[in-house]
Amino acid sequence: MVSRVSKFYEVKIQHHKMQEDGREKKVTEQYVVEALSFTEAESRIIEEMTPYISGEFDVVSEKIAPFNEIFLSDKRDDDKWFISKVAFITIDEKTEKEKKQTFRYLVQAATSELALDYTKEMLSHGMSVYCIDAVQDTPTLDVFLHEVKKEVVETPEENAADNDL
Repeated sequence: MVSRVSKFYEVKIQHHKMQEDGREKKVTEQYVVEALSFTEAESRIIEEMTPYISGEFDVVSEKIAPFNEIFLSDKRDDDKWFISKVAFITIDEKTEKEKKQTFRYLVQAATSELALDYTKEMLSHGMSVYCIDAVQDTPTLDVFLHEVKKEVVETPEENAADNDL
């Protein structure tokens, strides 16, 4: 499991999809895109989905995701996405009362039971007291993370060697 903290958007697209019986049906699909703005999220989803959809499709909805951290699995069978709702419990020093602060995490897993286990695993590294309130299935089909493009930079020695040829 790997954790990724960033700004995410839930983006819905609408397109015609061929059904098993040969008929076309208009469907709406939800994806999560890592982006800095609504404009970038829309651009990225168009770029990512164009090779997979024949014909036209529309971006019908974009909203800031209710989470800013994703738990990514490296297991092939973990092909679904779940929301883990976690309450972190603290004691207010002034009033000495218990306070709960709720966070949501998007978790990649095959089942809700595995998503619960993965959430516990990822939170076990911290020192905070927490309670997992819920693990829910989401309509998210895939997550598109921002890829860092590596630029090849030659050292002065490599550049000089190229000039000697």
